[in-house]
Amino acid sequence: MSATPATFADEAAELRPLSRGRVGMWCLITAESAIFLIFVIAYLVYMGTSLDGPTPKQILTVPVITTICLLSSSATMHWATSALRRGKLALFRLFWFVTLMLGTIFLVGTGREWHRFIYQENFTIHTNLFGTTFYSLVGLHASHVAVGLIALATVMILALFGKVKQEHSERCEILAMYWHFVDAVWVVVFTVVYGLGR
Repeated sequence: MSATPATFADEAAELRPLSRGRVGMWCLITAESAIFLIFVIAYLVYMGTSLDGPTPKQILTVPVITTICLLSSSATMHWATSALRRGKLALFRLFWFVTLMLGTIFLVGTGREWHRFIYQENFTIHTNLFGTTFYSLVGLHASHVAVGLIALATVMILALFGKVKQEHSERCEILAMYWHFVDAVWVVVFTVVYGLGR
């Protein structure tokens, strides 16, 4: 059975090359994944080897609310980019703002957890090996969330001034790739630190 010209057109559309922005973001995500992998392995290798306290079981409480907020932000980010792709700018701004707020709640929650550790529990990066690996791994993730929030806030400001339009949907989707990556990494960090580590 011979292929029709329409079939060739469909196949060509499916084989379109990725944009430079998407390729660049995939390269960044790959490099960042390697860095996170190193930190996760270090945490796992040194888990339980601290000779003095506090231990993870003594000090860690599971951050349920902030985790729900961060993981939910992936859904709102998806809805925001979908709305922009369809030209629904008001809906895009709404979901983008909600994503920004959910990410902010997560980062503030992490900050409050650290404040409690440092000022109430006297648990710092210098306390023991657990402190060193904990602050390094969770801090690395928090820094990525902070960078993402700066980018989201910048887009939000531009959107409020009417500078983000339907033709910018791919750029927002590329930023969304980074945000989904940050959320996915938290699943790993959460599992290792608050699951296996306790």
